[in-house]
Amino acid sequence: MALQQEYFSIPPITRAYTTTCLLTTIAVQLDFVTAYQLYFNPELIFKKFQLWRLITCFCFYGGMGFNFLFNLLFTYRYCRHLEEGSFRGRAADFLFMFLFGGILMIIMALFVNIVFLGSALTIMLVYVWSRRNPYVRMNFFGLLNFQAPYLPWVLFAFSLLLGNAVIVDIMGIIVGHTYYFLEDVFPRQQGGFRILKTPRFLHWLFDETSRRGDENEARPNVENNAPFGAGAGGFQWQ
Repeated sequence: MALQQEYFSIPPITRAYTTTCLLTTIAVQLDFVTAYQLYFNPELIFKKFQLWRLITCFCFYGGMGFNFLFNLLFTYRYCRHLEEGSFRGRAADFLFMFLFGGILMIIMALFVNIVFLGSALTIMLVYVWSRRNPYVRMNFFGLLNFQAPYLPWVLFAFSLLLGNAVIVDIMGIIVGHTYYFLEDVFPRQQGGFRILKTPRFLHWLFDETSRRGDENEARPNVENNAPFGAGAGGFQWQ
């Protein structure tokens, strides 16, 4: 019962996405489906109309192991921090960020040899959170202390040391910065305006009022320490 209560206390988008990733990996592990049925393949998507691949390529991190646990942990942690923080009460806007990031990654994947995009989406979430919480001090596995905005680059270096395909990290950073710039930076520049506007049907889906008042703007996070980051925030980068 306590476990059930804890599970349903997780914000809906974080709960839905991490559960989907977990169940997808379990399904592959038990041979209910194969990774070949899930990966991003433009020819199969656009010529054979296997449209589910547009979603499943974001939901599989590989077989059970360190890479899977690492990605799932970071996805859950920073997805939840964002949804309970700067996107609190704005589930439609949060889902729109997922859609925006996913579409950009799919377009980029057409030109590079990446078949699973879940790790890139994780880096995007980490990047957006880190830029909205610039004052949080991080501790990476007890080895390295740094400010939150450096976290995506620490993960990039970690991937490099492990011999992973760093193009995935680069893609996540590029997409995360694109969203952050269009949402948090450009509208606050002189002559700037809001480019990204959440479609009305998403507000209707979450039964939200389509308003973007000052009370919904991200605010600076004033926390000083966090092991992997916590809380909400925003920062008016100039």
